[in-house]
Amino acid sequence: MKVPVKARPARDKPQAQGQNRGLVWLTDAQGFQDLTCQGYVSLADSPEVSTAVNTIARLIGAMTIHEMQNTERGDIRIRNRVSDLVDIEPNRYMTRSNFIQWIVRTMFLQGRGNAVVYPRTERGELRELIPIPAAYAAFVPDGLWDYKIAINGREYLPDDLLHFAANPGSFYPWLGTGYTFTLTDVANNLRQAATTERGFMSSKWKPSIIVKVDAFDDTLSTPEGRQKILDSYVKSGEAGEPWLLPADQFDVKEIRPLTLSDLALADFVKLDKQTVATILGVPPFVLGVGEFKRDEWNNFISTTIMPIAQIIEQELTRKLLPQGDRFFRFNARSLHNYSMDEMVKAGAEMVDRMAMRRNEWRDWMGLEPDPEMDELLALENYIPAERLGDQKKLTGGEA
Repeated sequence: MKVPVKARPARDKPQAQGQNRGLVWLTDAQGFQDLTCQGYVSLADSPEVSTAVNTIARLIGAMTIHEMQNTERGDIRIRNRVSDLVDIEPNRYMTRSNFIQWIVRTMFLQGRGNAVVYPRTERGELRELIPIPAAYAAFVPDGLWDYKIAINGREYLPDDLLHFAANPGSFYPWLGTGYTFTLTDVANNLRQAATTERGFMSSKWKPSIIVKVDAFDDTLSTPEGRQKILDSYVKSGEAGEPWLLPADQFDVKEIRPLTLSDLALADFVKLDKQTVATILGVPPFVLGVGEFKRDEWNNFISTTIMPIAQIIEQELTRKLLPQGDRFFRFNARSLHNYSMDEMVKAGAEMVDRMAMRRNEWRDWMGLEPDPEMDELLALENYIPAERLGDQKKLTGGEA
């Protein structure tokens, strides 16, 4: 039996050589183990990368998914079995939020830009959407343009599966390349910085003072002798008690061991965190760099969250909705950071212009509908639209 081999995605461009950084120190074998990191670690194990990806995944998973239909008067929402399955219960074991988060995390991390979902049907009716772990899926080129997806050695046509691809490659446009190659070096730098910091914090070679004594004293040849000298001259009973030392035998000096500030480690970490934020398109304050800015957050929703959400929208629409006039759409309005005053002002203006009912306005504010607020109101005296012609000033009566 011929087992398909997972095709390796071609790198689009030669990677630009990053800035070389290095640290030099003198240490023993144990210190070397404390201050260096070795071995392979996936991007999912990098706290900074994982934090950024989790933020993106949580936000996309928090949005509801609406099935919409094009009509002559605009797009309207459709509720049926398929829309409930996608938006509420995609499979027996997952909610919509967890399901969407799995897709995003797999695309960015384990799947190297790709995530595969198997739509299980019965008698032609969609029953559930089953996520396929990245380790079980392989993408096999078939000729010049076509390809197949193998799951545990069994091949499927792409039309029979949901294939979400992020950052498509130039050699295989149907295959996502993700951000693995771009983030690897930065993630290694951050891991090395964390290892160095942990080694410095746990190292025992950080004495606060050095006591220089007569080298010809035989008591210094044993640990017990050195401890005896400390107990006799240095050890005090109370905090702040002065030391009495023979001037011709002892010389006490303060030392300042090498610190993380001396290595400028914090500056390197900050720069690497900003690089991760730039590559993944998240605001730096998500990774603890800088302060929260509302405009920057709203721009993040529009330029990062929604393009990734559209990858999911379009694949769901293409494979699950054969009707040409229907499509899936995420509800992104809930993710934008609006102030209460802005929402009240915008709602009031739309109600005044009869572009919105007051109950729709209440829904914006998170309030329950009021049965007396379903009518459209005009600005003139705030009367129902169908009674605008009954005003006395228009019928010859008093204004």
